[in-house]
Formats: sequence, C-alpha cells, structure tokens
Amino acid sequence: MAEGTPLQTGYTFWFMRRGKGAAKDKAAADAATGAENAAADGAAAPAAADKAQPGVPYESSIKTIATVNTVEEFWGVYNHLVRPNDLPTTTDYHFFREGIKPTWEDPNNAQGGKWIVRLRKGLASRYWEEVILALLGQQFPAPDGEICGAVISIRYSEDIISIWNKTSSDRDTTDRLRDAIKKVLRLPGHVHMEYKPHQASLADKSSFRNTQVWRGSRSRESGSDGDRGGSGGSSSRDTGGTGNPRRDMRRSGSWGDREEIRGGKARSGSGGKARSGSGGKDSVGAWR
Repeated sequence: MAEGTPLQTGYTFWFMRRGKGAAKDKAAADAATGAENAAADGAAAPAAADKAQPGVPYESSIKTIATVNTVEEFWGVYNHLVRPNDLPTTTDYHFFREGIKPTWEDPNNAQGGKWIVRLRKGLASRYWEEVILALLGQQFPAPDGEICGAVISIRYSEDIISIWNKTSSDRDTTDRLRDAIKKVLRLPGHVHMEYKPHQASLADKSSFRNTQVWRGSRSRESGSDGDRGGSGGSSSRDTGGTGNPRRDMRRSGSWGDREEIRGGKARSGSGGKARSGSGGKDSVGAWR
C-alpha cells in the first residue's frame, strides 16, 4: 500500500493526442518524462504516453500516464506534467476514477453524459487545476461513484472542459452537478453550459456537436462543435419554417426543459458569435 495521505478513491491520468503533426510534437514525450520523474519521487510508474496516429481507433489512442492513490502521488505526477496551455491542439488530458476508461462505451459511462464548459484560449491550465482539485476534494455533490472524471480538450479556437457523470437520466443530480461546476469555477451568471449524454455521442459520433445548452434564464438552444477529434468551436441556431423558435424546437428525453433546435447552420469556430473561443460573448473568456 502506498504511503502518504490517501485519496477517497484512486484516479488515473490519461493522455490523448491526434493529428498529423503528432510525431513531431514533443508534448507527449515531455509528459511521459515528467511522469517518470514523478514515479521516482514515489508516484505510480506511468505507461508511455505515445501519441495517437491518424486512423488509430480512439480507444487505442488513449494512453495511461499514471494512477495515483495518495495526495503525495498526485502532486508528484501533476507537477511534472505539461500544462494544458502549453499543449498542442487536438490534445486531451483525462483524469478519471481508477478503473474507469475515458470512453463512452465503458460500462461506468455508457448511461451517463457530460457537462461542457468552453474556454477562451489561455484559461485552460487554471480551470483544469480547479476542476481536478475539486474532484479530489469531493466538491461536486453527487452520490458516491456518480462523478466519473474530467477532460480538458485543447482545440484551435477554444479549449473545452468536460465533467462526466454516470447517470444522464438523473436530472436532479445532474443539475446539482451543473450548479457545483459554476460555483467551483466561479462562472458568472450569463455564461452558458452544455450537456450531452454519451448515448447521443455514440449516435452522432461526436463529443461536442448537438449539445443541449443551458443558459439559466435565457432560452435553450442546441450547440454544435468539433467531434471526438474535432478542431474548433461553433454553434447552431435556427427558427425553422414557422419563424417561432419555441414551436420548432424538439424536446430531448430526460431533459424536458432543455429544448434543442434542429437544422441550425453551424457558424465557424473562429468567427461565430455564439461561442467562439476568440471572442464570443457567451464564451467564458469574454468576461476576463
């Protein structure tokens, strides 16, 4: 048994890199080297953080960095990892409960979903640290085992934090998780969040397209963004044939009040006004 201050549960750091330039990118090697140095300080030894190559199945492209079971092991690994702000695009860090793979198909994730927060470029490192420390400190109110883990996705025009939960049909728990995320990240009231069940991701083979947008007192609309290996942010909105947005919306199963407008024409991630990482008014970064 590892010596030190035990965590409530073990967590595993994972790494995923996609893109043709992956072979020339040193980020994965730096992450692996840093984690190996951390292992020498008492952390669990990581597997090699190889880079995902184009055409490689998603599950095969995710590499384990290290599993931590104590506070000391966590800091020993975390302090040696490349910070999200310094990672290349189409790179993900995953931080999941031990025994849960960061895939939609994992039995612990299959009936769940994720809350999504889109960030202006330059904020990823700060918010990623806030989220994983909140996970370790159990600051997200939920039944034991309901929170599966978190992901930081580095993309071209924005970065995206996702927090995965086990049961997308449990609306009360999922709504409490949303409110806790807003509190932990100190998000202002006007910043919207998005939710997407993993079954929907399996159906449309994307992580960030066709999401259900929660805007507090504002209207709900469907979101649209890059897929599992996506590269940027975009959004969709359409009033449909009647000119009445509410009449042309459709409701989504377990999310009765999260109305999703279909048929919207996606705006460019670099120029769209709704959620552009570089300047959208509803981007988290807009109020910085």
